[in-house]
Amino acid sequence: MKSELFKHQDLKFKAFHSKLIPTVDPDTVIGVRTPILKKLAKQMISENKWREFISCFPHYYYEENNLHAFILSELKDYDECVKLVDRFLPYVNNWATCDQMRPKSFNKNHDKLIGRVFEWIKSDKPYTVRFGIETLMVYFSKTHFDERFVDLVKGVKSEHYYVKMMIAWYFATLLVYQWDVTVKVLQNRELGEWEHKKTVQKALESFRISKEKKDYLRSL
Repeated sequence: MKSELFKHQDLKFKAFHSKLIPTVDPDTVIGVRTPILKKLAKQMISENKWREFISCFPHYYYEENNLHAFILSELKDYDECVKLVDRFLPYVNNWATCDQMRPKSFNKNHDKLIGRVFEWIKSDKPYTVRFGIETLMVYFSKTHFDERFVDLVKGVKSEHYYVKMMIAWYFATLLVYQWDVTVKVLQNRELGEWEHKKTVQKALESFRISKEKKDYLRSL
């Protein structure tokens, strides 16, 4: 697979993208664009060539990790998928690989998934925590929402930049779908100061929040 990835190398893209993932050694970045990786993931699944690839990790290259994430995102069997996600998460070392892993099988398994989310968020590994919060944001904000999820994320105490950023992203997204509950968190200053300010900033940048609500957020 390494040789296949290098066939799609784009050195200008590598130079640009490496700046966006500062926790990743640039020497481990090949420079392959996301649409190509997604296409390769689907191809490997259709040809039943994916199992050997994901069993051989930790991977060396950043794109190998992303390809791994895209393969897991395509799997239809929830139980198998979540088992493989659990195996892979400890090796995730950057925000991009973390955020690109959005398994389709999660969409119809909310009852099973929420227990795993609680475990991920309580992990001592920052990108596992980030993945747990992101999973709440993606699959439990608009629908299947419960106010206890707010308390769960509020309870995350971390100085890791990419965890703090995901907390802010979560609450900014929740303002779109669960305004009444979420705005109280900001009114009562229940987040850390940094997370509070970043949540408001992200909400002000959103096209999904009305001008009237943005004007109110500026006062908080």
